Amino acid sequence: MQAILYISHGSRLKAGVKEATDFIQQCQRQMNVNIQEICFLELVKPSIAEGIENCIQQGATHIAVVPLLLLTAVHAKKDIPYQLKKAKEKYPQIDFAYGSPLGIQPKLMESLYDQLMAQKWEIRKNAEILIVGRGSSDPEVKRDLNEIASRFQETYRLPAVHVCFLYGATPHFDETVAALITEKKQIIILPYLLFNGLLIDGIRRKIKDYGDKICLCETLGHHPNVQTALLERIRELLPNKEKQWVI
Repeated sequence: MQAILYISHGSRLKAGVKEATDFIQQCQRQMNVNIQEICFLELVKPSIAEGIENCIQQGATHIAVVPLLLLTAVHAKKDIPYQLKKAKEKYPQIDFAYGSPLGIQPKLMESLYDQLMAQKWEIRKNAEILIVGRGSSDPEVKRDLNEIASRFQETYRLPAVHVCFLYGATPHFDETVAALITEKKQIIILPYLLFNGLLIDGIRRKIKDYGDKICLCETLGHHPNVQTALLERIRELLPNKEKQWVI
């Protein structure tokens, strides 16, 4: 029997966990699969191991493992595969198909643009657009976000688009904002994050004294394109067995 296991990041902020759970539940309603469970990488229960157990207890023999992650980094490359390897050792009779993070997709760039257009301030000619990523020690994250920024700027003919990170990679958010603010230009922040949480709260605290010099847009999880992109990732795992990555 087929199951889908959704893996979200997890947050210490209850509102952020609720946003992620609500988002996944909307996706679940679009899938004609009886067994669908939600688990988290860290900070929140159930864990990945518990999520797998919940699927198996309901009769799952095939589990499509869907990471709700924007970019490919340590969680996608190491942490989740490690948990799946342990699960396969414990349940050798179960087939696991592991999906890809959302990655670089035109749909997500459309989401970024819509979030930019939805912000309440007029975009000035001297505006500097700042795409802010979570950050990672994995260089692939930095490469991919810079690729996204370049395509985003070119596709929508935008003024200067910069990339920075909240931790784990350079340039750092604090340093980038400090450098741009001295140029007396309008700064528009586009968080390349799915949901609200402590990271967004931290951004709000850091920019609150700048007034209308800095505009903070919404996170991406509010946009319907993100749900569409995730559903496409799920469907990649389900219809054709040869497309599955079997652990």
